[in-house]
Amino acid sequence: MGEGETRRRRGGGRAGNAARRKVKGAIEQMPWRLPVNMDRPTEPLSAEGVERIHEGAMRILEEIGIEFYNTEARDILKEAGCIVDGDNVRMGREFIMEMVKKAPPSWTLTPRNPDRQIVMGDNHILFGNVSSPPNFWDMEIGRKVPGTREMCANLFKLSQYFNCIHFVGGYPVEPQDIHASIRHLDVLFDKLTLTDKVAHTYSLGKERVEDAMEMVRISGGWTDAEFEDSPKMYTNINSTSPLKHDEPMMDGWMRMARRNQGLVVTPFTLAGAMAPVTMAGAVAQSLAEGLCAIALAQYIRPGAACAIGTFTSNVDMKSGAPAFGTPEYMRATQMTGQMARYYGLPMRASGVCAANVPDGQAMWETSNSLWSAVQSGANMVYHAAGWLEGGLIASPEKFVMDCEVLQMIQRYMEPEVWATGPDEIAIDAIKAVGSEGHFFGIQHTQDRYTSAFYQPFVSDWRNFEAWEAAGAVWTPERAHQVYKEILADFEEPAMDVAIREELADFVARRKAEGGAPTDF
Repeated sequence: MGEGETRRRRGGGRAGNAARRKVKGAIEQMPWRLPVNMDRPTEPLSAEGVERIHEGAMRILEEIGIEFYNTEARDILKEAGCIVDGDNVRMGREFIMEMVKKAPPSWTLTPRNPDRQIVMGDNHILFGNVSSPPNFWDMEIGRKVPGTREMCANLFKLSQYFNCIHFVGGYPVEPQDIHASIRHLDVLFDKLTLTDKVAHTYSLGKERVEDAMEMVRISGGWTDAEFEDSPKMYTNINSTSPLKHDEPMMDGWMRMARRNQGLVVTPFTLAGAMAPVTMAGAVAQSLAEGLCAIALAQYIRPGAACAIGTFTSNVDMKSGAPAFGTPEYMRATQMTGQMARYYGLPMRASGVCAANVPDGQAMWETSNSLWSAVQSGANMVYHAAGWLEGGLIASPEKFVMDCEVLQMIQRYMEPEVWATGPDEIAIDAIKAVGSEGHFFGIQHTQDRYTSAFYQPFVSDWRNFEAWEAAGAVWTPERAHQVYKEILADFEEPAMDVAIREELADFVARRKAEGGAPTDF
């Protein structure tokens, strides 16, 4: 048995045990699982509406084109027969559809702990942590402050701890106390040692992407061939709306495609600002910006693991500020889900809000966002825990509160909730109780009372008097306490000592070489 196999068995055992036990001082949570969304998706578009949006996206690509600022990408697309004029690339619908059809409808991502493998597609819905805010807020600090490495690491710990978080996105908060040239090295080291879930890398130039792929390869004990045999990590790129793809993101996108890693393209289209004010126009533009990147990846490596994302919302027309969790956001997400199925692609959505603190607004906007992801048939939900202020703040209290909602969604999707066997119909129990008794004490209830209903870890279901007698603690305060208890009891997932040392040596060497440029 090889060293890597020994490490994987240890890591898997810890993950399995942690999923089943109540952690001292913290919470009892639902076990690790990959939720499957069995609901019929909400499809607001008629068949004619789908064709109209598709036609709009194709006309954008054929008649207007997309600006590709990456020279290599333009050269490849020119070789493929696209029309290149300066930075502008126009491509025919036949080419786009031929390339998109090469993308698989589902694919797996396998992290260093194979028990944490996830599936993109096949009706799975997967949730990830908040990614990329520059600022941090918690109840102890009481104000918005720049992110640090310690704050980032603490959010990684939450990401590892909660079983309803399936993958670990980018920096959960930007650690601005680390120089940008080496930030990716320290943060990825923390991510790969504090978590054993699927990891993300930013596509911000050659050095960052190549460093990230090598560090993930080391973390799994894989050879280069094993690493490239199937996706072990992923990137998410955003177009620069309207109608642009920048140089460094395209560079990383193509590097990841060549090595068969996961690729998610998510245009950030704010209706009324970076896209037409109408949802149909914004969705058509978003699809055009996403499909051209997928076509490029498929031309480079047919069968590359691709997904299309949606981040289409609206601005507040009074202030120009982004708005999230709005009715328009929900419909745009549902419409994009319908179009993703039309193209046969897995889809990414988001759990987002515009609120500045973890209050009622934060939760109703995030809940709207999350349920629109469910309704749309999304397979990957970014920013599902911890997002505030339109992505400018990460909050651990919000993270914990969001995980309550994620667990509720996960419970909602479990087949036993709507099972219809004889034990569930319960004729004998109904007959025994009749019209004058109650069901509390009967054996049918006693056999099931511990698992029949969802049990919250942040929600307080006591009446007002009992809640008041217990200290009248509001929800964010309870979430803050859970956060502190999780940190106090956190244990790093197992990692072979030799692999950890190899990672540390790689980081030290790359730092000595200067890391990555910051002038892209």
